[in-house]
Amino acid sequence: MAALLSESQVRAGWRDYLELTKPKVVVLMLITSLVGMFLATRAGVPWTVLLFGNLGIGLCAGAAAAVNHVVDRRIDALMARTHKRPLAEGRVAPAPALLFALLLAVLGMVLLLTFTNPLTAWLTLASLLGYAVVYTSFLKRATPQNIVIGGLAGAAPPLLGWVAVSGHLSAEPLLLVLIIFAWTPPHFWALAIHRKAEYAKADIPMLPVTHGEHYTKVHILLYTCVLLAVSLLPFAIHMSGPLYLACALLLGLRFLQWAWVLYRGVRPHAAIKTFKYSVWYLFLLFIALLVDHYLLLNL
Repeated sequence: MAALLSESQVRAGWRDYLELTKPKVVVLMLITSLVGMFLATRAGVPWTVLLFGNLGIGLCAGAAAAVNHVVDRRIDALMARTHKRPLAEGRVAPAPALLFALLLAVLGMVLLLTFTNPLTAWLTLASLLGYAVVYTSFLKRATPQNIVIGGLAGAAPPLLGWVAVSGHLSAEPLLLVLIIFAWTPPHFWALAIHRKAEYAKADIPMLPVTHGEHYTKVHILLYTCVLLAVSLLPFAIHMSGPLYLACALLLGLRFLQWAWVLYRGVRPHAAIKTFKYSVWYLFLLFIALLVDHYLLLNL
């Protein structure tokens, strides 16, 4: 077995290391970071900040994801969704994966300190540690509210993008963080319902496992209502205009409809469909913020 494992690890290629960074998740994070950058200014974003700032944020996010792969490798091996990951299958060993994560984190921090500002770098580091250490190593196994508390780390990218351009904190980027913070529970709990048996097998105390599906569906519905209300706040504080308001209402009401369908249990596979819609919801909502911002500038 050891010989087979060693041979498997030798075959690890660049695609395995790319997979460690969870590139699809990082891309969605970078979209929100980009929107945060453009919303922070009425002038253009300097190309150095645009390129190297997002690269630094992306590298640090990839480092946190790689640590997640290392810590969760035994859990991943038990779950159908994750059992083919590089560490779960033994294609990459924990030590090289951690070294890879350290390299990404150091490169990301160097880029942020060089091309943005210290506040962006330290906030990014705090987000990395929050996800890789606080959430992955502790909260995920400690409480069914893991994704609610740990979601704050994943909500940071628009704040990081804003601070990279402006150099300071303000209410607007914190509101963007609040939107993602409210979005995370219904997004992830829908997936947790779909994968309930796997989380139970891996002994992860996700809400559907500890409190049942009905309880979780009620909370998805409630959090989606909160998300709809929070998503309207950019218009309420004059951060955005009527185009964003219309998009936020349409997208939010559609999300609420999916949450209601999931609650009622009237459609097959409603949980995974709600999860997939939630990804598109966040992407389109932030694109609406960006388009509305530049429309207002040209009026």
